[in-house]
Amino acid sequence: MPSAPQAPGWLACARRVPSPNFDERPDGVAVDLLVVHHISLPAGSFRGDAIERLFTNRLDPRADPSFEALRELRVSAHFLIRRRGELLQFVATDARAWHAGASRFMERERCNDFSLGVELEGDGEHRFTEPQYRRFARLVAMLRERHPLRWIAGHSDIAPGRKHDPGPRFDWARVLALPETRGLVRPF
Repeated sequence: MPSAPQAPGWLACARRVPSPNFDERPDGVAVDLLVVHHISLPAGSFRGDAIERLFTNRLDPRADPSFEALRELRVSAHFLIRRRGELLQFVATDARAWHAGASRFMERERCNDFSLGVELEGDGEHRFTEPQYRRFARLVAMLRERHPLRWIAGHSDIAPGRKHDPGPRFDWARVLALPETRGLVRPF
């Protein structure tokens, strides 16, 4: 099967799973923030396609008791890195994914306007995997070729009290020491 041509903002190295949960960024806004999240569905489960289904509005609320609370939720992220390092892309990087919600970064509201959202499959209680960190480094390098990223933050940094991801198991020191993140600042 021939591969489809890559549209602007879609990475050829990612499995493409288009989400309807996006819109246009405001005119003239530079994408300069990378926001790191974690997600697992159901909580603590690292297999299956529930995350993909959530981000594409196909999650069956009857599949797990915890899914009922997600019935009307319309969210997405630009990327998901699975436990074994598989990279999925839900929204083109030129578009605004719905990953940050009510958020604030350095006196700027509405972080979705100027950020890229990367979800790591995880739950805040388990360590993230070596393949995830390797894939994250390669992803950051590719994103910096297209976008003027200057900042990196956790979801908990931009929505304190409301969000707790990526959590205490995310190795910020390791990530900030990567050659691919050199020059990115986490001002927290």
